[in-house]
Amino acid sequence: MSGAAFPQATLDFLAGIAAHNDKAWLDDNRALYEQGYVEAGRAFVEEMGPRLRALSPSVQFAPKINGSQSRINRDVRFSKDKRPYKTHLDLWFWHGEKRSWDCPGFWFRLTADSVHLGCGLHGMNKETLESFRHSVELPRPGKALVEAVAAVRANGDYDIGEKTRQRPPRGFAVPEERAEYLLYEGLTAGTQMPAIAALRADFADVCLGHFTACWPIGAWLLREIATGT
Repeated sequence: MSGAAFPQATLDFLAGIAAHNDKAWLDDNRALYEQGYVEAGRAFVEEMGPRLRALSPSVQFAPKINGSQSRINRDVRFSKDKRPYKTHLDLWFWHGEKRSWDCPGFWFRLTADSVHLGCGLHGMNKETLESFRHSVELPRPGKALVEAVAAVRANGDYDIGEKTRQRPPRGFAVPEERAEYLLYEGLTAGTQMPAIAALRADFADVCLGHFTACWPIGAWLLREIATGT
């Protein structure tokens, strides 16, 4: 798959499943699902996985559904939104012995309208969050975090998340230049593009450029935080 560009079938399928989110439409468009969702997602993982491994040698990927590629079915048991199918294609390249969201990794989401990608940890479990806060507090890793965020911002207009608290937790003494990171309960760097960018022949190169630009934050997490890797 030269350049790992997605086919038009991918955007057609994502637009269709967004407009007709039911089993009858999916059954009638099974060939479009296989071509635009399953096969296209697998091909992109096969192309991007080795490139990301050159950037971070311990990154893991599996070009299959329930590997790097999320299944189309939604878990509606605890959701007010009872639509049965996702309207996006999600890919995940993780670190650690098993596929998990508890370790930093690279994410990719394609909808009919946009591409979202980046790296980091969207949400930290209790143990990881505690380790993160202590790393923010300690001089060496704390200074390295400030430098990593500065490096990402110097690389371009990237979004830094996830600041979710109104007030810092008690019991941490942190210098002013990094006190804001105690308001974070995840740490990510990412960007977005119009979905049409996914049709470009050089799309894999474009994505790798963004992943590389965001990676100082992912590398800091991988190096400094106890994530079970």
